[in-house]
Amino acid sequence: MNSSLLSIPNALTFLRFLGIPLFVYLTLSIQADGWAIVVLAVGGATDYFDGKLARAWNQTSRFGELADPAIDRLYIMTILIVFLIRDIVPGWIILLLISRDLLLGLITLMMKSKGLAPFTVTYLGKAATFNLMYAFPFLLLAKSDSTLGTIAFVLGWSFALWGIALYIATGISYGREGFSQIRGSRVSNS
Repeated sequence: MNSSLLSIPNALTFLRFLGIPLFVYLTLSIQADGWAIVVLAVGGATDYFDGKLARAWNQTSRFGELADPAIDRLYIMTILIVFLIRDIVPGWIILLLISRDLLLGLITLMMKSKGLAPFTVTYLGKAATFNLMYAFPFLLLAKSDSTLGTIAFVLGWSFALWGIALYIATGISYGREGFSQIRGSRVSNS
């Protein structure tokens, strides 16, 4: 593993992080939904390319392993809160997704307190995030009263429903893995 903090994959991860406050400003302060959609699309692209480039160029780093999923969670939670304020996604979906992340956050803290490594992101976990990141721009575009808005509604909810299902399924899988590791550490420490 390359330990360099300065790399293109890490820069893409940081760019995604910078998109979070910009997205909030565009959607809530000035309601520039077109530009907000661009920010979401760039965020989705950076989420895809940061890991792909890191592996292809052998530029993986501990920073990337920790920052990428953390920024993904923050990005998703921020978008969901903004979507709740703008009445784009029903509250129960937002509660379900945020609860999943909060629960996994607590399990991660428990794992850390036992000296265990954080979760390893799985392919299905990345697919869940990927689907949600693709759904968000379409769901925002679906707010427009046009043919394009209607098409975006269908595409957005298609990606969203698949992403939600994968997000919950991987959350259950990560939770089981975490509890198993915690139980295993108790047995080995006894």
